[in-house]
Amino acid sequence: MQVDHVDLIQIHEVGLADDGDRVFGTGGAIEALLDAKKAGKTRFIGFTGHKNPDLHLKMLETAAAHNFRFDTVQMPLSVMDAHFHSFEKTVLPVLVQQQIGVLGMKSLRFGAALQSQTATAVECLHYAMNLPTSTAITGCDSMAILQQAIDAARSFRPMTADQVSALLAKTADAASTGQYEPFKTSHMFHTTFYHPEWLG
Repeated sequence: MQVDHVDLIQIHEVGLADDGDRVFGTGGAIEALLDAKKAGKTRFIGFTGHKNPDLHLKMLETAAAHNFRFDTVQMPLSVMDAHFHSFEKTVLPVLVQQQIGVLGMKSLRFGAALQSQTATAVECLHYAMNLPTSTAITGCDSMAILQQAIDAARSFRPMTADQVSALLAKTADAASTGQYEPFKTSHMFHTTFYHPEWLG
């Protein structure tokens, strides 16, 4: 694995039950990443995924069994996630307890959260920013969306418990089946499902 200097290398898309075993097995990705870190080519090592919070927990358990601690974990954190197979409810507390950097993604899920017509873009962004994350990631594919993110950041104030409860109440029914999070409920975003040969 050829790695030029970057601050953070992430193991991308944890999506299978044995991913942790593959990563930490003999000749696995972690060996190359640790070599890159030792060579000064990276400072931090993390992993990302959006399929199932149980897989994140398994990866963290496997890392601990190998006396390894990830620097960061990237995962969906949104008002929709709070209601269905929730990374916020299961993985986030573990990361906070272990002081692992939290990268919250899919706060709007490419606008899918807005299709539910239960929350505004700014409400979704504020919800994600209100969580104990190191950063809330939002895609910016136009100047208007970039400005929306800037406005949300400038107008953000920590949400009260009542504000959080009210937003969760508004979104509960729409989010309960995961229909606005197809990355959890389908193989649409799971490339190795369509290309198992990539796993060797």
